[in-house]
Amino acid sequence: MRSKFALLVFFIALSSARGAYAQGCALCYTTASAAGAAAQRSLDWGILALLAPALTLFLCVMFMLYRRAVSSSV
Repeated sequence: MRSKFALLVFFIALSSARGAYAQGCALCYTTASAAGAAAQRSLDWGILALLAPALTLFLCVMFMLYRRAVSSSV
């Protein structure tokens, strides 16, 4: 139980790091803000479309590792 809590605290600390939110470049921000509302919506959907497969793969690998750790500890 303690290791799960430590892992949760680690991920919260990692996601709240200042550098994690500073990944956008000024050129991309300027171009996106100058675009119209339809282009901004398209950009949002494009980001989600690129995020979905990577996130799915990551979650599947984490689930398999978790299942392996649980089955080996029994």
